[in-house]
Amino acid sequence: MNIKITGTGSYIPAEIEKNEDFHNHEFLNGDGSAINATTEVIVKKFKAITGIAERRYAKNHLNTSDIASFAAEKAIENANINREDLDYIIVAHNYGDVRHNSKQSDTVPSIAARVKHLLQIKNSKCVGYDVLFGCPGWIEGVIQANAFIKSGIAKKCLVIGAETLSRVIDPFDRDSMIYSDGAGAVVLEKTEQEGGIITHNSASFTLDEAHFIYFGETNNTNIKEDRRYIKMYGRKIYEFALTHVPLAMKSCLDQSGYGINDVKKILIHQANEKMDEAIVTRFYDLYDQEVPEGIMPMSIEKLGNSSVATVPTLYDLILNGNLENQEINKGDIIIFASVGAGMNINAFIYKQ
Repeated sequence: MNIKITGTGSYIPAEIEKNEDFHNHEFLNGDGSAINATTEVIVKKFKAITGIAERRYAKNHLNTSDIASFAAEKAIENANINREDLDYIIVAHNYGDVRHNSKQSDTVPSIAARVKHLLQIKNSKCVGYDVLFGCPGWIEGVIQANAFIKSGIAKKCLVIGAETLSRVIDPFDRDSMIYSDGAGAVVLEKTEQEGGIITHNSASFTLDEAHFIYFGETNNTNIKEDRRYIKMYGRKIYEFALTHVPLAMKSCLDQSGYGINDVKKILIHQANEKMDEAIVTRFYDLYDQEVPEGIMPMSIEKLGNSSVATVPTLYDLILNGNLENQEINKGDIIIFASVGAGMNINAFIYKQ
């Protein structure tokens, strides 16, 4: 018995926010002081570091649960299954449904319950629940679905990563340019086909790292409001990721029985282009090898960082031939990996 992804789907919002659209913003330091640079220079430096040129925002009337259901519909159709046969719907997110211009996150009922409702699934034995695991949430959902199927508890699972980060960004924080909206989904099934999930690895670092990403006040200290926004200590996250993620990836690969030369693709969370490149370089350094050309597909330039949605969206784009000069073929060994709030790290080795 193997456990494979039999269907994929993604939803990329139509609203494009380009870097130039931030030229009229007033960016401030965390203490409210002015940044010693023009907005144009700030945006230019941002592009050089992150690789992001534009990002996607959901239309005002759509919420996280809506776009999650759009991606789910495509995955179900792609897998060619009866949705009533699903045993679990696992939805990874971080902030729930945040309506446009709202100060409050709405997570009751759960996003998974809302998705099941939107999919009009009648089967009460189909269980929906949410995963709050930072940006690695979708990968953790896949790992949990794999465990359910492997144990015999389930046969078919739907795992979704969806987020509308545009609703929780501080317009006075230059880090707000990183974040975007989107959704990606997969169907996992028990199959007699060769391949599937080979090994996986997860870790949570919370002693000193728990609050590297957090909810905080606006950078504009002149505004008095009872509202919080996504915030992060970027340098600490960068150093943490470069130290721990390559080791987690190596541990996962070494357990799989495959070697570094077997790896055809590394699908890593689209957090920051320079950081991802450094992570993969350090990973290959652990094997005293150079990074092969084209091993790490990137979507961040056009799509930004949509947190839990980046990895499943990237996978769906490649499988459907929508990422230039990238393809995944049957039998390919792929590393899926992510890092994010918690601080959490995870990875799994997959044979296509």
